[in-house]
Amino acid sequence: MFSYRHAFHAGNHADVLKHTTLLAMLRHMALKDTAFTVFDTHAGAGLYRLDGDYASTSGEAGEGYLRLIEKLANITPTPALQDYLDMVASFNTPDSHKVYPGSPFIIQRLLRERDKLKLFEIHPTDTKTLSSNIAQLDVGRQVAVLREDGFEGIKKFLPPPSRRALVLCDPSYEIKNDYNRVVDMVADALIRFSTGTYAIWYPIIPRPEAHQLLLTNDEGDVIRPGLPASGMFVINPPHTLKSALKESLKQVAQVLAQDQNNAFEVESGT
Repeated sequence: MFSYRHAFHAGNHADVLKHTTLLAMLRHMALKDTAFTVFDTHAGAGLYRLDGDYASTSGEAGEGYLRLIEKLANITPTPALQDYLDMVASFNTPDSHKVYPGSPFIIQRLLRERDKLKLFEIHPTDTKTLSSNIAQLDVGRQVAVLREDGFEGIKKFLPPPSRRALVLCDPSYEIKNDYNRVVDMVADALIRFSTGTYAIWYPIIPRPEAHQLLLTNDEGDVIRPGLPASGMFVINPPHTLKSALKESLKQVAQVLAQDQNNAFEVESGT
């Protein structure tokens, strides 16, 4: 149950997709004065060292974020992709790319004083690390770390007082039941809070459970070997999201391509 560690995968092509999409959604939400809450159901450790043992062992960042900054050195990134690159760079010194922020730290950077962030993480080591990392921000009660199963823990918070929220769900899917739990969580959440924005990351792999998540979505897919592809399933997306992602994911697919099979797709479902 506790075998998955995102530190092995930090900065990979899936993170590029997930965090570019996340930033685009949060930028739009922050345009309105009304407070909002962000829920991260599988928060991880929050910050990762790309030169650490875990990331160095997998080398996945070298085919994701690190490859992206290398290849874009002489190319003008799209606005959404530039926003992502600037965000990651803000956690590093100039000419250094050793730290990669996970979703909790990217989200926290965009919160206003009146906004809230609730982080769920059940892995005992990652919960401890996440709590320590968040404590260094000195943000008080704005950010809460809960050692709970995010699939279940989120229920008691919906709907939020402000009636504005983004739910980010990106489980490891190492447990086959995660696919069904994602569907069940979203179905329950929509009953409790139908107007919320829900963003679910998923792998695209040769497994029937994975393909069942693709029936109705706004998605961007980046084709790669190993984990061949991943996508974001977004419910109630900002109206600006599709246009922001279309050109950005095209650029990502071109830059990260390793063979002729690279592709991307952004679709709207009903």
